[in-house]
Amino acid sequence: MIGTEDTNFVDELTFEPLTKDNWNKFLELFGEKGAGANCWCMHFRLSKSDHEEGKANNGNRDAMRQLVWDDRPTGVIAFYEDLPIAWCAFSPREDFIRLQKSRVHKPIDDEKVWSVPCTFVKKEFRKQGVSVALLKGLVIYAKEQGIKIVEAYPTIPTQEKMPDGFLWIGMYKSFERAGFEIVDTTSKHRPMVRYYV
Repeated sequence: MIGTEDTNFVDELTFEPLTKDNWNKFLELFGEKGAGANCWCMHFRLSKSDHEEGKANNGNRDAMRQLVWDDRPTGVIAFYEDLPIAWCAFSPREDFIRLQKSRVHKPIDDEKVWSVPCTFVKKEFRKQGVSVALLKGLVIYAKEQGIKIVEAYPTIPTQEKMPDGFLWIGMYKSFERAGFEIVDTTSKHRPMVRYYV
């Protein structure tokens, strides 16, 4: 396994959108807990009640699977060799119900944007630059797909050390290092950032 002494491995990462072909790799990455509390990256895609209900009986996992089988864009997986090590949700903003209802992160214009509301890095690969590499890989993918604006809503921590569970929306400093810029500060600690591809 990669250790902190070998950070060059991030240069070797490859990136793929989630599809039927790599669905099992997604399951491998998210594990039995669905990346945490049986979320399966459906938090922003469902109403609060539907998301809570989906935590039982693999409801959220099956909902994500249905999106993939319907060929809907859901996100991008980062691989080190054949091992899935990180993920970020990536879809048109309107696909995320909770963003649509957000009072803090309302659209700032009428531009067509794709959103990155959450990220996930496998525990043993954290704090090694994977998040920044993932976001840079995402930008390249967006360019290949003709996507013009990538938007996200990361956190600026209010304390020096925060539990990993609070960082699934992404750290602002990672987005900044990947070339994103702040476009709205309605929320002081959850700015809206964009990358204009």
